[in-house]
Amino acid sequence: MLRAGIVGLPNVGKSTLFNALTAQQSALAANYPFATIEPNVGVVPVPDERLEPLAAVVKTQVIIPATVEFLDIAGLVRGASQGEGLGNQFLANIRETDAVVQVVRCFEDDLVIHVEGSVDPRRDIETIQIELALADLASVERRRERAQKTAKSGDKTALAEIDVIDKLMTALADGKPARTVPLTDDERATARPLFLLTMKPTVYTANVDEATLADPDAHPHVRTVREIAASESAACVVICAQIEAELVALAPDERLGYLQSLGVNGSGVDDLIKSAYRLLGLMSFLTAGEKEVRAWTIPQGTRAPQAAGTIHSDIERGFIRAEVVGYDDLTRAGSYATAREQGLLRLEGKEYVMQEGDVVHFRFNV
Repeated sequence: MLRAGIVGLPNVGKSTLFNALTAQQSALAANYPFATIEPNVGVVPVPDERLEPLAAVVKTQVIIPATVEFLDIAGLVRGASQGEGLGNQFLANIRETDAVVQVVRCFEDDLVIHVEGSVDPRRDIETIQIELALADLASVERRRERAQKTAKSGDKTALAEIDVIDKLMTALADGKPARTVPLTDDERATARPLFLLTMKPTVYTANVDEATLADPDAHPHVRTVREIAASESAACVVICAQIEAELVALAPDERLGYLQSLGVNGSGVDDLIKSAYRLLGLMSFLTAGEKEVRAWTIPQGTRAPQAAGTIHSDIERGFIRAEVVGYDDLTRAGSYATAREQGLLRLEGKEYVMQEGDVVHFRFNV
Protein backbone atom coordinates (compact mmCIF):
# COMPACT_ATOMS: atom_id res chain seq x y z
CA MET A 1 0.00 0.00 0.00
CA LEU A 2 1.21 3.51 -0.84
CA ARG A 3 2.26 5.42 2.30
CA ALA A 4 2.17 9.21 2.08
CA GLY A 5 3.46 11.42 4.86
CA ILE A 6 1.78 14.75 5.57
CA VAL A 7 4.54 17.20 6.50
CA GLY A 8 5.02 20.91 7.04
CA LEU A 9 5.85 23.51 9.64
CA PRO A 10 3.77 23.59 12.83
CA ASN A 11 0.30 25.17 12.56
CA VAL A 12 -0.06 25.02 8.77
CA GLY A 13 -3.10 22.71 8.87
CA LYS A 14 -1.57 19.23 8.68
CA SER A 15 -3.78 17.62 11.31
CA THR A 16 -6.87 19.41 10.02
CA LEU A 17 -6.12 18.03 6.57
CA PHE A 18 -5.54 14.58 8.03
CA ASN A 19 -8.96 14.74 9.69
CA ALA A 20 -10.53 15.62 6.35
CA LEU A 21 -8.66 12.86 4.54
CA THR A 22 -9.66 10.18 7.00
CA ALA A 23 -13.19 11.54 7.50
CA GLN A 24 -12.79 11.52 11.25
CA GLN A 25 -11.68 13.86 14.02
CA SER A 26 -8.98 11.52 15.30
CA ALA A 27 -5.97 13.83 14.98
CA LEU A 28 -5.48 16.54 17.58
CA ALA A 29 -5.87 19.79 15.67
CA ALA A 30 -4.53 22.23 18.26
CA ASN A 31 -3.23 25.77 17.92
CA TYR A 32 0.28 25.24 19.18
CA PRO A 33 3.47 23.62 17.84
CA PHE A 34 3.91 19.87 18.16
CA ALA A 35 0.23 19.10 18.80
CA THR A 36 1.00 15.95 16.84
CA ILE A 37 3.64 13.91 18.68
CA GLU A 38 3.19 10.37 17.35
CA PRO A 39 2.24 10.08 13.69
CA ASN A 40 -1.47 9.50 13.25
CA VAL A 41 -2.14 6.90 10.58
CA GLY A 42 -5.23 6.64 8.41
CA VAL A 43 -6.13 4.35 5.52
CA VAL A 44 -7.96 6.41 2.91
CA PRO A 45 -9.93 5.10 -0.09
CA VAL A 46 -8.87 6.28 -3.54
CA PRO A 47 -11.91 7.96 -5.15
CA ASP A 48 -12.97 5.85 -8.13
CA GLU A 49 -16.17 6.74 -9.99
CA ARG A 50 -16.13 3.41 -11.84
CA LEU A 51 -16.88 1.16 -8.90
CA GLU A 52 -20.57 1.88 -8.33
CA PRO A 53 -21.59 1.49 -12.02
CA LEU A 54 -19.56 -1.72 -12.17
CA ALA A 55 -21.29 -3.01 -9.04
CA ALA A 56 -24.64 -2.36 -10.72
CA VAL A 57 -23.56 -4.43 -13.73
CA VAL A 58 -22.58 -7.48 -11.66
CA LYS A 59 -25.35 -6.93 -9.08
CA THR A 60 -23.32 -6.73 -5.89
CA GLN A 61 -23.55 -4.41 -2.90
CA VAL A 62 -19.93 -4.90 -1.83
CA ILE A 63 -17.43 -2.31 -3.12
CA ILE A 64 -13.78 -2.25 -2.03
CA PRO A 65 -11.73 0.68 -3.38
CA ALA A 66 -7.97 0.94 -3.63
CA THR A 67 -6.43 2.68 -0.61
CA VAL A 68 -3.63 5.05 0.39
CA GLU A 69 -2.14 5.19 3.88
CA PHE A 70 -1.61 8.74 5.16
CA LEU A 71 0.62 9.61 8.12
CA ASP A 72 0.18 12.91 9.96
CA ILE A 73 3.75 13.68 11.02
CA ALA A 74 4.88 16.14 13.70
CA GLY A 75 5.73 19.66 12.51
CA LEU A 76 9.28 20.50 11.50
CA VAL A 77 11.21 23.60 12.56
CA ARG A 78 14.58 25.12 11.69
CA GLY A 79 17.40 22.94 12.98
CA ALA A 80 15.45 19.68 12.66
CA SER A 81 18.40 18.07 10.87
CA GLN A 82 20.39 18.76 14.05
CA GLY A 83 17.65 17.42 16.31
CA GLU A 84 15.84 20.70 17.07
CA GLY A 85 12.19 20.45 18.05
CA LEU A 86 11.08 16.94 17.19
CA GLY A 87 13.56 16.83 14.31
CA ASN A 88 14.95 13.33 14.79
CA GLN A 89 11.48 11.85 15.13
CA PHE A 90 10.20 13.83 12.15
CA LEU A 91 13.03 12.61 9.92
CA ALA A 92 12.58 9.00 11.03
CA ASN A 93 8.85 9.12 10.34
CA ILE A 94 9.17 10.67 6.88
CA ARG A 95 11.86 8.15 5.95
CA GLU A 96 9.23 5.40 6.23
CA THR A 97 6.93 6.95 3.62
CA ASP A 98 6.78 6.45 -0.15
CA ALA A 99 5.64 9.99 -0.96
CA VAL A 100 5.41 13.36 0.76
CA VAL A 101 2.41 15.67 0.99
CA GLN A 102 3.88 19.02 2.01
CA VAL A 103 1.22 21.32 3.44
CA VAL A 104 2.03 24.99 2.86
CA ARG A 105 0.13 27.68 4.71
CA CYS A 106 -1.39 30.22 2.31
CA PHE A 107 -3.96 31.80 4.63
CA GLU A 108 -3.77 34.70 7.07
CA ASP A 109 -5.32 34.25 10.52
CA ASP A 110 -4.21 36.19 13.60
CA LEU A 111 -5.76 33.53 15.82
CA VAL A 112 -3.55 30.78 14.40
CA ILE A 113 0.07 31.28 15.42
CA HIS A 114 2.71 30.88 12.71
CA VAL A 115 5.95 29.49 14.10
CA GLU A 116 7.96 32.02 12.02
CA GLY A 117 5.69 34.95 12.89
CA SER A 118 4.36 35.56 9.37
CA VAL A 119 2.93 33.71 6.37
CA ASP A 120 5.53 33.23 3.63
CA PRO A 121 5.13 30.06 1.52
CA ARG A 122 8.52 30.36 -0.21
CA ARG A 123 10.36 30.70 3.09
CA ASP A 124 8.38 27.84 4.65
CA ILE A 125 9.07 25.49 1.72
CA GLU A 126 12.75 26.43 1.76
CA THR A 127 12.93 25.75 5.51
CA ILE A 128 11.72 22.21 5.06
CA GLN A 129 13.80 21.64 1.93
CA ILE A 130 16.97 22.82 3.64
CA GLU A 131 16.43 20.66 6.72
CA LEU A 132 15.71 17.57 4.64
CA ALA A 133 18.64 18.34 2.33
CA LEU A 134 21.02 18.71 5.29
CA ALA A 135 19.87 15.36 6.66
CA ASP A 136 20.41 13.78 3.24
CA LEU A 137 23.79 15.46 2.86
CA ALA A 138 25.01 13.93 6.12
CA SER A 139 23.75 10.55 4.94
CA VAL A 140 25.45 10.63 1.53
CA GLU A 141 28.72 11.92 2.99
CA ARG A 142 28.88 8.82 5.20
CA ARG A 143 27.94 6.62 2.25
CA ARG A 144 30.65 8.22 0.07
CA GLU A 145 33.34 7.48 2.66
CA ARG A 146 32.40 3.79 2.62
CA ALA A 147 32.24 3.71 -1.18
CA GLN A 148 35.68 5.32 -1.45
CA LYS A 149 37.24 2.52 0.57
CA THR A 150 35.68 -0.07 -1.73
CA ALA A 151 36.60 1.90 -4.88
CA LYS A 152 40.33 1.72 -4.06
CA SER A 153 40.29 -1.86 -5.36
CA GLY A 154 38.78 -0.65 -8.65
CA ASP A 155 35.26 -1.81 -7.84
CA LYS A 156 33.11 -0.45 -10.70
CA THR A 157 29.91 -0.43 -8.66
CA ALA A 158 31.51 1.69 -5.96
CA LEU A 159 32.97 4.07 -8.55
CA ALA A 160 29.55 4.49 -10.18
CA GLU A 161 28.02 5.14 -6.75
CA ILE A 162 30.58 7.85 -6.01
CA ASP A 163 29.80 9.57 -9.33
CA VAL A 164 26.07 9.64 -8.48
CA ILE A 165 26.69 10.78 -4.90
CA ASP A 166 28.87 13.65 -6.13
CA LYS A 167 26.04 14.86 -8.37
CA LEU A 168 23.58 14.67 -5.51
CA MET A 169 25.89 16.35 -3.00
CA THR A 170 26.18 19.46 -5.18
CA ALA A 171 22.41 20.00 -5.08
CA LEU A 172 22.02 19.03 -1.42
CA ALA A 173 24.78 21.42 -0.36
CA ASP A 174 22.72 24.20 -1.97
CA GLY A 175 19.62 23.11 -0.05
CA LYS A 176 17.96 21.68 -3.17
CA PRO A 177 16.04 18.37 -3.26
CA ALA A 178 17.81 15.35 -4.72
CA ARG A 179 14.78 14.74 -6.96
CA THR A 180 15.70 17.88 -8.94
CA VAL A 181 19.05 16.39 -10.05
CA PRO A 182 18.93 15.05 -13.64
CA LEU A 183 19.88 11.36 -13.51
CA THR A 184 19.87 8.58 -16.07
CA ASP A 185 17.83 5.45 -15.36
CA ASP A 186 21.00 3.63 -14.30
CA GLU A 187 22.04 6.50 -12.03
CA ARG A 188 18.57 6.61 -10.51
CA ALA A 189 18.82 2.88 -9.78
CA THR A 190 22.16 3.53 -8.08
CA ALA A 191 20.65 6.35 -5.99
CA ARG A 192 17.59 4.38 -4.89
CA PRO A 193 19.33 2.41 -2.09
CA LEU A 194 20.44 5.71 -0.55
CA PHE A 195 16.82 6.22 0.62
CA LEU A 196 17.11 9.99 0.46
CA LEU A 197 14.34 12.09 2.00
CA THR A 198 14.49 14.70 -0.77
CA MET A 199 14.27 12.03 -3.48
CA LYS A 200 10.73 11.17 -2.42
CA PRO A 201 7.99 12.33 -4.82
CA THR A 202 6.19 15.36 -3.39
CA VAL A 203 2.74 16.92 -3.66
CA TYR A 204 2.68 20.55 -2.56
CA THR A 205 -0.65 21.31 -0.90
CA ALA A 206 -1.51 25.00 -0.75
CA ASN A 207 -3.83 25.37 2.25
CA VAL A 208 -6.04 28.41 1.65
CA ASP A 209 -8.96 30.06 3.40
CA GLU A 210 -12.59 29.87 2.26
CA ALA A 211 -12.47 33.24 0.47
CA THR A 212 -9.55 32.11 -1.71
CA LEU A 213 -11.00 28.75 -2.69
CA ALA A 214 -13.14 29.92 -5.63
CA ASP A 215 -10.23 31.63 -7.43
CA PRO A 216 -6.99 30.40 -5.84
CA ASP A 217 -4.68 31.45 -8.68
CA ALA A 218 -5.55 35.09 -7.99
CA HIS A 219 -3.76 34.75 -4.62
CA PRO A 220 -0.01 35.48 -4.69
CA HIS A 221 0.75 32.80 -2.06
CA VAL A 222 -0.87 30.10 -4.23
CA ARG A 223 0.98 31.32 -7.31
CA THR A 224 4.23 31.03 -5.36
CA VAL A 225 3.54 27.43 -4.39
CA ARG A 226 2.57 26.53 -7.96
CA GLU A 227 5.75 28.15 -9.27
CA ILE A 228 7.95 26.14 -6.88
CA ALA A 229 6.11 22.91 -7.67
CA ALA A 230 6.48 23.51 -11.41
CA SER A 231 10.23 24.16 -11.03
CA GLU A 232 10.58 20.68 -9.49
CA SER A 233 8.07 18.98 -11.80
CA ALA A 234 6.10 18.23 -8.63
CA ALA A 235 2.34 18.10 -8.20
CA CYS A 236 0.41 20.97 -6.62
CA VAL A 237 -3.09 20.84 -5.13
CA VAL A 238 -5.07 23.73 -3.65
CA ILE A 239 -7.26 22.87 -0.68
CA CYS A 240 -9.07 24.54 2.18
CA ALA A 241 -8.39 22.01 4.92
CA GLN A 242 -10.84 23.65 7.33
CA ILE A 243 -13.73 23.44 4.84
CA GLU A 244 -12.83 19.87 3.92
CA ALA A 245 -12.81 18.87 7.59
CA GLU A 246 -16.24 20.44 8.03
CA LEU A 247 -17.57 18.43 5.08
CA VAL A 248 -17.13 15.30 7.17
CA ALA A 249 -20.26 16.23 9.13
CA LEU A 250 -22.39 16.36 5.95
CA ALA A 251 -23.99 13.46 4.15
CA PRO A 252 -22.06 12.48 0.98
CA ASP A 253 -24.82 13.75 -1.31
CA GLU A 254 -24.79 17.14 0.45
CA ARG A 255 -21.05 17.73 0.17
CA LEU A 256 -20.93 18.57 -3.54
CA GLY A 257 -23.78 21.06 -3.19
CA TYR A 258 -21.98 22.80 -0.35
CA LEU A 259 -18.74 22.99 -2.34
CA GLN A 260 -20.57 24.37 -5.36
CA SER A 261 -22.05 27.07 -3.15
CA LEU A 262 -18.46 28.12 -2.45
CA GLY A 263 -17.66 28.29 -6.16
CA VAL A 264 -15.81 24.98 -6.55
CA ASN A 265 -16.90 21.84 -8.35
CA GLY A 266 -15.20 19.13 -6.34
CA SER A 267 -13.34 18.14 -3.23
CA GLY A 268 -9.72 19.16 -2.88
CA VAL A 269 -9.25 16.07 -0.74
CA ASP A 270 -10.24 13.87 -3.68
CA ASP A 271 -7.75 15.71 -5.89
CA LEU A 272 -5.04 15.24 -3.28
CA ILE A 273 -5.66 11.51 -2.88
CA LYS A 274 -5.62 10.98 -6.64
CA SER A 275 -2.44 13.07 -6.98
CA ALA A 276 -0.69 11.01 -4.29
CA TYR A 277 -1.82 7.82 -6.03
CA ARG A 278 -0.55 8.98 -9.44
CA LEU A 279 2.65 10.39 -7.98
CA LEU A 280 4.32 7.00 -7.74
CA GLY A 281 3.09 5.82 -11.13
CA LEU A 282 0.34 3.63 -9.69
CA MET A 283 -2.84 2.49 -11.41
CA SER A 284 -5.84 0.28 -10.71
CA PHE A 285 -7.23 -2.81 -12.30
CA LEU A 286 -10.67 -4.05 -11.32
CA THR A 287 -12.27 -7.36 -10.40
CA ALA A 288 -16.05 -7.70 -10.46
CA GLY A 289 -18.35 -10.53 -9.51
CA GLU A 290 -21.38 -11.27 -7.37
CA LYS A 291 -19.19 -11.39 -4.25
CA GLU A 292 -17.61 -7.93 -4.67
CA VAL A 293 -16.28 -5.20 -6.94
CA ARG A 294 -12.74 -4.25 -6.05
CA ALA A 295 -9.92 -1.98 -7.22
CA TRP A 296 -6.38 -3.33 -6.93
CA THR A 297 -3.26 -1.15 -6.89
CA ILE A 298 -0.31 -1.97 -9.15
CA PRO A 299 2.58 0.01 -10.66
CA GLN A 300 2.08 1.10 -14.26
CA GLY A 301 3.67 -1.41 -16.62
CA THR A 302 2.84 -4.45 -14.47
CA ARG A 303 2.34 -7.70 -16.38
CA ALA A 304 -0.69 -9.92 -15.84
CA PRO A 305 0.90 -12.62 -13.62
CA GLN A 306 2.35 -10.02 -11.23
CA ALA A 307 -1.00 -8.22 -11.13
CA ALA A 308 -2.60 -11.55 -10.21
CA GLY A 309 -0.09 -11.83 -7.38
CA THR A 310 -1.55 -8.73 -5.72
CA ILE A 311 -4.70 -10.77 -5.16
CA HIS A 312 -2.90 -13.91 -3.98
CA SER A 313 0.55 -15.36 -4.53
CA ASP A 314 -1.03 -18.71 -5.53
CA ILE A 315 -2.78 -17.03 -8.46
CA GLU A 316 0.52 -15.65 -9.73
CA ARG A 317 2.27 -18.99 -9.23
CA GLY A 318 -0.43 -20.92 -11.07
CA PHE A 319 -1.26 -18.24 -13.65
CA ILE A 320 -2.67 -19.61 -16.92
CA ARG A 321 -4.20 -16.56 -18.56
CA ALA A 322 -6.27 -13.44 -17.86
CA GLU A 323 -9.78 -12.84 -19.15
CA VAL A 324 -9.88 -9.09 -19.72
CA VAL A 325 -12.55 -6.59 -20.69
CA GLY A 326 -12.30 -2.79 -20.58
CA TYR A 327 -14.44 -1.00 -18.01
CA ASP A 328 -16.16 1.15 -20.65
CA ASP A 329 -16.89 -1.90 -22.83
CA LEU A 330 -18.35 -3.87 -19.95
CA THR A 331 -20.57 -1.10 -18.62
CA ARG A 332 -21.86 -0.33 -22.12
CA ALA A 333 -22.58 -4.00 -22.74
CA GLY A 334 -24.40 -4.26 -19.41
CA SER A 335 -23.24 -7.79 -18.56
CA TYR A 336 -20.39 -10.22 -19.00
CA ALA A 337 -22.59 -12.39 -21.22
CA THR A 338 -23.33 -9.56 -23.64
CA ALA A 339 -19.70 -8.43 -23.63
CA ARG A 340 -18.66 -11.97 -24.50
CA GLU A 341 -21.23 -12.19 -27.31
CA GLN A 342 -19.93 -8.92 -28.73
CA GLY A 343 -16.34 -10.18 -28.67
CA LEU A 344 -15.26 -7.62 -26.09
CA LEU A 345 -13.71 -10.15 -23.70
CA ARG A 346 -10.26 -11.34 -24.64
CA LEU A 347 -7.74 -13.82 -23.27
CA GLU A 348 -4.30 -12.47 -22.44
CA GLY A 349 -1.12 -14.36 -21.54
CA LYS A 350 1.89 -13.87 -19.31
CA GLU A 351 3.36 -11.00 -21.34
CA TYR A 352 0.23 -8.85 -21.23
CA VAL A 353 0.83 -5.42 -19.68
CA MET A 354 -2.14 -4.34 -17.57
CA GLN A 355 -4.02 -1.17 -18.54
CA GLU A 356 -5.84 1.31 -16.34
CA GLY A 357 -9.43 0.19 -15.92
CA ASP A 358 -9.00 -3.42 -17.05
CA VAL A 359 -11.70 -5.62 -15.53
CA VAL A 360 -10.01 -8.97 -15.07
CA HIS A 361 -10.72 -12.58 -14.16
CA PHE A 362 -7.56 -14.62 -13.70
CA ARG A 363 -7.46 -18.29 -14.64
CA PHE A 364 -4.94 -20.30 -12.66
CA ASN A 365 -4.09 -23.79 -11.49
CA VAL A 366 -2.10 -24.75 -8.40
